[in-house]
Amino acid sequence: MYIIRETFTARPGKASSLARLFKEIMADVVGLKFRVLSDYVGEFNTVVMETEVEDFAAFERMMAEYGARRDVRDKMKGYTDMYVTGRREVYKVV
Repeated sequence: MYIIRETFTARPGKASSLARLFKEIMADVVGLKFRVLSDYVGEFNTVVMETEVEDFAAFERMMAEYGARRDVRDKMKGYTDMYVTGRREVYKVV
């Protein structure tokens, strides 16, 4: 099993909008275990999206399927304007 953690530093005033967008998009994925986190203590304007998958190929399939969907692309249009930087980390659950 793997945990994929995508961490974003949102532009000031955009963290809650970015978190809400991620929750809305990911809620459409049936059977996917995910959560969206925002900073409580730490760097301001941090939004984290964590996804749990059985194998990394499942994550790659999900990304490809979502990238091909017009409705998802329309919802995500302009989301890169909401953050300054981001990164993806992949952890294997041991």
